[in-house]
Amino acid sequence: MTTLHHLALGALDVARVAEFYQKAFGIGFLREHRRDDGSLRSIWLRLDCLLLMIEHTEEPMRRVAGVGHGPFLLAFSVAESERPEVEARLLRLGAVIESRTKYTSYSRDPEGNRVAISHFRADETG
Repeated sequence: MTTLHHLALGALDVARVAEFYQKAFGIGFLREHRRDDGSLRSIWLRLDCLLLMIEHTEEPMRRVAGVGHGPFLLAFSVAESERPEVEARLLRLGAVIESRTKYTSYSRDPEGNRVAISHFRADETG
């Protein structure tokens, strides 16, 4: 069986974005990588069996609304009872809850990437 190894997310401010994911979703720090000049190149976070690699970029941010071309959303699984607390953490970190459905709340990280928390189970219908 093939599994997803990692997701890589480009960021202008690697440390700020990595800190957001750590604090908002409780993702553990794994390691950081520096360039020869000592500047921060990336921070890797461990999420269960998946790595979230926050990689430095100089590319301008792009804001996706709705379904965009290519990757357009990072959705994190939460228990239904945890949803209010995770939403509260997002708000404390300066995020805005942009929309909600019965199962999912949508927000953005500090660089405008769409993130969601959801308690929808894939084996449910609907």
